[in-house]
Amino acid sequence: MKINCLIIDDEPLAINVIKNFLVNFKNFEVAGTCKDAVEGFNFLSNHEVDVIFLDINMPTISGLDFLRSLQNPPAVVITTAYREYAVESFELDVIDYLVKPFSLQRFMKTINRIEQRHAEKESNESNGSEDNEKAHVFFKIDKKMIKVYLDDILYIESLKDYVRIKTYDESLINHNNLVGITELLPANDFVRIHRSYIIAINKVKAIDGNQVEIADKLLPIGRNYQKDIKNLLLGTE
Repeated sequence: MKINCLIIDDEPLAINVIKNFLVNFKNFEVAGTCKDAVEGFNFLSNHEVDVIFLDINMPTISGLDFLRSLQNPPAVVITTAYREYAVESFELDVIDYLVKPFSLQRFMKTINRIEQRHAEKESNESNGSEDNEKAHVFFKIDKKMIKVYLDDILYIESLKDYVRIKTYDESLINHNNLVGITELLPANDFVRIHRSYIIAINKVKAIDGNQVEIADKLLPIGRNYQKDIKNLLLGTE
């Protein structure tokens, strides 16, 4: 099912940026756009949406005051040029806080958070139905946003300004670095073992000296990582 989005912002350019970013994600659909909080309030009275992209500094009513006025708000992502409202916003249980101008790469993190929250909501509504979609991350591959299920990732290899995401069936090249990729992955499931490699912890078949074996490939454990990695995988001190 589509994730319906409402964009509330008094700047037409800001609305267009979000709309153009959302085009890259097939599960998302713009249900409407509003130029201020009052128009947004009236829209919500007649339409059901899953997420609101909400500006803060708007005429008449601020975005945060508007959010406080909603009894049962949908998921909310703050989009603002001001950093100082972040703490106050997260106290209102917003999913993310985007500081303008933000890149598509940063927006992808927001998309992943929205999909995770949406999946959790569907899971609660269906009492844990097995039909819920598995955890995943979107990566930009050859100008497309490709969904990759986290459980399919074996390891990620650094290629200078790019990374290779190795799954059971394919190798995907993404313009990124290991630091950026790490921010997209759950820390409990993935770990860096070398300046050039991140691995999925549950895909390790064996440890051979200072190497780990994953899918019949041996990957080196960097000298600075050896103690922590062996402690993590073997439970040794």
